[in-house]
Amino acid sequence: MNGTSTVLIVVGLFLLGGIYSFVKQQMPKNLIVLLSIGAAMCLVAGVMRLEVWN
Repeated sequence: MNGTSTVLIVVGLFLLGGIYSFVKQQMPKNLIVLLSIGAAMCLVAGVMRLEVWN
């Protein structure tokens, strides 16, 4: 696991926590969808950068 993949996975998990918080605060759905797309992209990019796939 290198530093870039770790950072991407941590940022993705942080954004997932933000999604949970925004849902509890009943923020607009468009903002939640945008945040969830960003979280999914960070998590997928972090997992794809792992050396496990080589």
